[in-house]
Amino acid sequence: MPHELELKHIEPVTHNTNRFVFDRPEGYEFRPGQATDLALQKDGWEDEKRPFTFTSLPGQGHIEFVIKSYPDHDGVTEQIGRMSVGDRVVIDEPWGAISDQGPGIFIAGGAGITPFIAILRARLSEAGSLDGYRLFLSNDCEKDIILRHEFEAMPGLKIDFLLSEEDVEGIHYGRIDGDFLDHQLTDFRDTFYVCGPPAMEDAVVDLLKERGVESNRIIREEG
Repeated sequence: MPHELELKHIEPVTHNTNRFVFDRPEGYEFRPGQATDLALQKDGWEDEKRPFTFTSLPGQGHIEFVIKSYPDHDGVTEQIGRMSVGDRVVIDEPWGAISDQGPGIFIAGGAGITPFIAILRARLSEAGSLDGYRLFLSNDCEKDIILRHEFEAMPGLKIDFLLSEEDVEGIHYGRIDGDFLDHQLTDFRDTFYVCGPPAMEDAVVDLLKERGVESNRIIREEG
């Protein structure tokens, strides 16, 4: 069942990423890590649905998305970056297989961090600490890191930022490859959560399987 929402608040998160807040429809339920298909209520864009992950928590009275825009692309995310308070969107029912399966290693590339935002927020709200949770977050440049300060302030969460196109003191320079994983992890018996651009996801999953990680310990969005 489609739901029409009005944009109540928008604020920048990075130079090309914004936080969008909408009223939550009565009875609309979702789990941390899930997404929905969203379309703009704007001439010529009503049929252009795209998937976006909820970054708000199920018990909150609003719906939040953190969305990266690509101004050089004439597409939906570019149009979303132009939205103003009062603009409207339509969302479908929630979907998605990424969910909190307990402590483990979260590996995200760029905007692939979004499913993990609500998962980590929810676990922190319930437990008061993220002991046993570790985050590897890869981006091109330091300015691209989404919600960096929030992650750094989460008690118990161990974080490793990586930059592939900028060498910054105190941040790993390079990509998430086999050498990086072997250097950072003493064993591969954890649960692994993976989300990012498709090529990056597939490469990381292959690396994990090469190191003996069974498919049932790799949490990703299939299909």
